Amino acid sequence: MLTKFETKSNRVKGLSFHSKRPWILASLHSGVIQLWDYRVGTLIDRFDEHDGPVRGVHFHKSQPLFVSGGDDYKIKVWNYKLHRCLFTLLGHLDYIRTVQFHHESPWIVSASDDQTIRIWNWQSRTCISVLTGHNHYVMCALFHPKEDLVVSASLDQTVRVWDIGSLKKKTVAPADDILRLSQMNTDFFGGVDAVVKYVLEGHDRGVNWASFHPTLPLIVSGADDRQVKLWRMNDTKAWEVDTLRGHMNNVSCVLFHARQDVIVSNSEDKSIRVWDATKRTGVQTFRREHDRFWILTSHPEMNLLAAGHDSGMIVFKLERERPAFSVSGDSLYYVKDRFLRFYEYSTQKDIQVIPIRRPGSTSLNQGPRTLSYSPTENAVLICSDIDGGSYELFIVPKDSIGRGDTVQEAKRGIGGSAVFVARNRFAVLEKSSNQALIKNLKNETVKKSPLPVVVDAIFYAGTGNLLCRAEDRVVIFDLQQRLVLGELQTSFVRYVVWSSDMESVALLSKHSIIIADKKLVHRCTLHETIRVKSGAWDDNGVFIYTTLTHIKYCLPNGDSGIIRTLDVPVYITKVSGNTIYCLDREGKNRAIAIDATEYVFKLSLLKKRYDQVMSMIRSSELCGQAMIAYLQQKGFPEVALHFVKDERTRFNLALECGNIQIAVASAKEIDKKDLWYRLGVEALRQGNASIVEYCIPEDKELGEVVLPLSCNRESG
Repeated sequence: MLTKFETKSNRVKGLSFHSKRPWILASLHSGVIQLWDYRVGTLIDRFDEHDGPVRGVHFHKSQPLFVSGGDDYKIKVWNYKLHRCLFTLLGHLDYIRTVQFHHESPWIVSASDDQTIRIWNWQSRTCISVLTGHNHYVMCALFHPKEDLVVSASLDQTVRVWDIGSLKKKTVAPADDILRLSQMNTDFFGGVDAVVKYVLEGHDRGVNWASFHPTLPLIVSGADDRQVKLWRMNDTKAWEVDTLRGHMNNVSCVLFHARQDVIVSNSEDKSIRVWDATKRTGVQTFRREHDRFWILTSHPEMNLLAAGHDSGMIVFKLERERPAFSVSGDSLYYVKDRFLRFYEYSTQKDIQVIPIRRPGSTSLNQGPRTLSYSPTENAVLICSDIDGGSYELFIVPKDSIGRGDTVQEAKRGIGGSAVFVARNRFAVLEKSSNQALIKNLKNETVKKSPLPVVVDAIFYAGTGNLLCRAEDRVVIFDLQQRLVLGELQTSFVRYVVWSSDMESVALLSKHSIIIADKKLVHRCTLHETIRVKSGAWDDNGVFIYTTLTHIKYCLPNGDSGIIRTLDVPVYITKVSGNTIYCLDREGKNRAIAIDATEYVFKLSLLKKRYDQVMSMIRSSELCGQAMIAYLQQKGFPEVALHFVKDERTRFNLALECGNIQIAVASAKEIDKKDLWYRLGVEALRQGNASIVEYCIPEDKELGEVVLPLSCNRESG
């Protein structure tokens, strides 16, 4: 489990992800609803009109609305843009457990301890159907993502599936019919518009949660009997398929993962469990020390989950989405959907090379973590976390590129990480003995080399060299001479990116980037509040990197800036001119056009290429207060003058760089006493008597001081 964000708060009973923005709503036992930005980890807003715990909360798919239901028997519909409750729906006679908007119709479904489920039209603000039949608290009720169905779970030990097709038909009836029907008794609707299609019996105790599969005719439920049950349905019946056992206390919530073939459940036993939906076996368990879990939700578009517990909530992913890749000249090798693929930048040709058989795993996060490529031997090393760290070596036949059908038996081995260190040699980290095993392409160990520090990962650092990562530092180690060539204190380094000439290296941590030279002599450090995802060097020696939300640049002196914003994270593989090549989380290659003018201009200033600077000023659209401030800060006021249209700013810059002529022109335009005074003082400092005298008629005070001085200068 990869935790992306965590909050500390009162007990969280309800959660909902926004479909487009990086937001999550958390409804608390204290009665407060919190709105968080999980990407930057900040609390955006709070809503606290409910009296008592708020158990249910849900964002609308497209409107700026969310709905909440609480122990005060009230359902509230809020507009988060206006920061207020729009209206309250009354009708339930006991605690409200869950609330949910329909994906198409203007409806809300609610479940309550009054043993009923209600469907409301939030546009007309009326209850349009009451679903009766449960004979204990209804713990949850949810719409089917596509069909006209509702699933409910109750402490009466049953799961019910309701057909709301008739209700759907009524809403598209002529307007006068709807008006007539809406005035009729809501109990009548309960009998006609929503009928029980199936009653699912099998749990021995009260059922806390039930949810539909997003695409298949499946239901999953969790109950106080500590069991998770899987059910299948067709047009005429529904039946129990299997029972998943493992939780040690009441199962609070359970759902199908939208993008992976797994079921996720959580429980009052303080654990989240992941189950293989096809094999119906436990895959992984995540535990908390002191906190019982109450609620689970999944993001409607992204590979994110959230869970609420006794002291807050966590937003997490089950598996990494970063593709394993390696760049060599004009080529990119990467892994996607269990295939090794080849991408050519110049032609944008993208082809399948060979299938990579992935052994049946009993754990998550076992996809490829890193990929190392030897261009001369056309050999690929793929490392993953299988068996605590292992590698696979493939020799790619030249004629297999484009066919992608030859299943090859890989040479395998155990090791913390593995990288090529020469044309036909690769190094494998043996953690138990803290040494590098040097192997040939037959996977035979030809040499063993003890490492200088306790190492948990190795990276390529030039032919015959390794960059070794320890807990608090990185070390460059020469395998042949067994010498430490450089050492640098760092926070935990996740990725290492070398420039094409191997003269510079970027060390990427979760929230920082360290730029160093090939001997690990520190050049600069950048800190980011949002997670750093990837990076690559451009042809000018500028490091281009991505965070969750932006593409940014870092100059050799540590100056940085934003190139453009991102809707979704991407992983840069190569930068060429004004194009950034990257892989997205689906493993697709993308080419993003960028405007490199700003950082190329700053780099030209840094390297004192003034002819290039002036050429860019004449030909480009560089402007703005930020650029002027940057030029002033870096000691280039004379360059800033070329950008400025505002006369007062021009006057200030002209004085700063001693350009009297421009200062006089601006002073004439503005014609203010304080400017003439400052101009006279600067002219006096420069010994320019004619300008001093020019300023005197405008400022008698200055004349009394400077005229004798200027006369003395002339007579002297």
